[in-house]
Amino acid sequence: MLKGLLRRTIQKNIFRLLTTAYDQSLWEGITGIIHHGIMDVMENEYRSLAPHALTKPIGASNHFPHFDGLLLNYGQLYRPPLLTNQTVDLSCTLGKCCARPLKLSMPIMISGMAYGISLSKSVSLALAAASGQAGIAFNPGQGGYRNEYRQLAHRLILQIHGASWEQKGEVLQKADAIEIKIGQGANGGAGLIIDPQAFSQLDQEVVSDLGLQNHDKNEPIYLPSSSQMLNSYGGLNGLIQKLHTDIPGIPIIVKLAASNHLEKDMEIAITAGADVLAIDGAQGGTHGSPSILVNDFGLPTINALARAVKFLRDTGYGQQIDLVISGGLRTPGDVLKALALGANAVYFGTAALYAVTHAQLAKTLPFDPPTAITWSTGSLKDQFNEEEGTTSLLNFLISFADELKFGLHALGKASLQELSINDLIAWDVNVARITGLPLI
Repeated sequence: MLKGLLRRTIQKNIFRLLTTAYDQSLWEGITGIIHHGIMDVMENEYRSLAPHALTKPIGASNHFPHFDGLLLNYGQLYRPPLLTNQTVDLSCTLGKCCARPLKLSMPIMISGMAYGISLSKSVSLALAAASGQAGIAFNPGQGGYRNEYRQLAHRLILQIHGASWEQKGEVLQKADAIEIKIGQGANGGAGLIIDPQAFSQLDQEVVSDLGLQNHDKNEPIYLPSSSQMLNSYGGLNGLIQKLHTDIPGIPIIVKLAASNHLEKDMEIAITAGADVLAIDGAQGGTHGSPSILVNDFGLPTINALARAVKFLRDTGYGQQIDLVISGGLRTPGDVLKALALGANAVYFGTAALYAVTHAQLAKTLPFDPPTAITWSTGSLKDQFNEEEGTTSLLNFLISFADELKFGLHALGKASLQELSINDLIAWDVNVARITGLPLI
């Protein structure tokens, strides 16, 4: 009976679709969506909801040139692959000129995803725990600080970002590296505003960890732009020198959003004393940034990497500076190609977030977005299981490492340090132009 009713309903609506004049048909609306694109249509609908800039989570939806346009070269006769039982070295060191460099089991780090500002406490702690068990680095970003981070993380990167709850003094002394956040791919060096409605949704523990117990709940919270932050410190040079003095020996990372001023930005950061540069391409995401900044600013990640590597090589700075790339990296192939192009390590954000939630996403779908279980203001945040999340992300990282090892075996390389741009070829014309690699 139900099957028959469904068939009759479908037949009725198909008949109506095919026999109604075009300008009165549902198909007119579909034509409009195809013409404008479903992403733009939906974002304009959300702009109609409230009289302020549309904030967009996760990152850009643009189809930029990416690492998919590259392929790696097999080793066979000309260059044999490694023996099946031969071990490969995935270890990575950042801050090669520092007395206390950042030593990692593999060239992957968890990028700054802020507890309280974006992530719930449980998700943030699961990220820290899995990174610690995998032997990599964890960066809690511009959120609140938890004492558990130092206990759980193998290598802890703390961020200077200028907000009132920024880590200072004794807490900074616990870091294995300090990152100065100048910009990120999804909003450049612009500041952020947490409106009163979003602030009111934070639970008291988060408010306490951010030190905002006395904040007027009717007032927005301003996270400063990079220029405001640096002005308060007396400039980048003075800030880096102070950090080198206060916490001697550890790497100072400067995080930049990639733009067409990339080389000039890098030059300023290097001459100011940076030990590591972290470059975030246009595919980098945030908890929420104005849609125009997410969609219409920056350089695609692969462009940023190719230009950054060329600049470090041409100037000779590559002898002293390490390079971390981020923004849309998803797979072991992406990572291996980025390393072959010249990156020393990568940051993972969105990929780690999906991995840490894994099957727990079933608690949200199909009626709630995946972020309902991860955001600090998510309606289902209390349903996130921290232990399961830790296990899921750890499995992801171990699986990733295993595939990287397979890739090195096939290339005939015993360590990541043996990778070079000669291990790559390009099949996409734009990627060939961007990287300077031969087009097959």
